[in-house]
Amino acid sequence: MASASRAPASSASSPAAESSPAAAASVPRERLSPRLLSTADERREEVLRAAMKVVGTRGLYGTPTQEIAHAAGISQAYVFRLFPTKLSLFLAVVERSFQQIYDSFERAGRAARAAGEPVLLAMAEAYNALLQDPAILLVQLQAQAAASEPEVRAALRRGFAGLLDMVERTSEATPQEIQRLFARGMLCNVSAAMQISALDEHWARVLAYADAEHGAG
Repeated sequence: MASASRAPASSASSPAAESSPAAAASVPRERLSPRLLSTADERREEVLRAAMKVVGTRGLYGTPTQEIAHAAGISQAYVFRLFPTKLSLFLAVVERSFQQIYDSFERAGRAARAAGEPVLLAMAEAYNALLQDPAILLVQLQAQAAASEPEVRAALRRGFAGLLDMVERTSEATPQEIQRLFARGMLCNVSAAMQISALDEHWARVLAYADAEHGAG
């Protein structure tokens, strides 16, 4: 599994503690003009896109908000205006990664059902396509590594519960078939993080290709 950054000993650097005094003084969203709201929403998307890459590499504890601000092209103070704490930003990134997986699975599943093709297979192929973007899988691994934080653990539970509910409704597969889909996805995350697909070693070939070589679903 991908290595995760360890929490620093000082409580002042904790994800919940890293916030800006300016955040408390920011103007409430409901008082902003439509144009300012639009700008804030656009900036929020920019921050989330930048944070996906940084958080995936550095994790919750090792990610400086200044680095995210620099990647997004805005000030650190504005980041804290959008996300009052580093933890709230991390949670938004985790939720975004789950939403991307959910949308991909749902599109693939609906298309497969309409074409009379196996739904779970279509979802598995959609997930393989998602893995071409390492940020998504790394965010998932970093979230699991930070699951000792109650808020992160709750976000993971919500994410998996939502995915499973949609997969059940769309595929009408058995619990055992759905469990295999999720188990394979978790293995794909770890394999992709270790970049073993091109590794010519027995253990890597078994983990990456054994089911395909033997025709397992």
